[in-house]
Amino acid sequence: MESDEPIVRARDLMERGVITVTPETRLLDVHRLFVEEEIHGAPVVGEDTLVRGVISTLDLLRLVRDEFEPGAGATSANYFRAELPYSGPDWLGIPEDFQDRMQNLTAGDAMSRDIVSVGPDAPVDEIARTMREHHVHRVLVLEDRVLLGVVSAFDLLRVLERVPPAIAPHAAIHATGYSR
Repeated sequence: MESDEPIVRARDLMERGVITVTPETRLLDVHRLFVEEEIHGAPVVGEDTLVRGVISTLDLLRLVRDEFEPGAGATSANYFRAELPYSGPDWLGIPEDFQDRMQNLTAGDAMSRDIVSVGPDAPVDEIARTMREHHVHRVLVLEDRVLLGVVSAFDLLRVLERVPPAIAPHAAIHATGYSR
């Protein structure tokens, strides 16, 4: 069934006012930015405007863990829940130079260089598939490694809100409760 609706593309959905950091941004400043702006990640963009990577709250946690306990990240677990149960910090065991090392770390030290992105003309189904396949909640919209914007899972939900239940009855939410 053909639709007269225009195809929704990344350029139609993306947030254009994206907060970015540079590879030289100090890690403590990245943390402060995340807290102040209530965000969980940011693209890392060089002076040449090219995207170098992405830094997230999980990247910050992993780097602090690795600095605090060198070699702890060697397990390369995707999630902290795959590791030993939480037992609390050993405040007496903090290395003397830990604070100094933390002061010198930058976004470039913590960022992921694996960039999950789509082009500006990517249709909404490609965006959703990319997010699902990479297990991410947002994708960068890039053109020649230059950041144009970001599409989040919430942006995709806006598209679903506009789909009438008659066109996509399986997408309608019923008030009947949970059933198997």
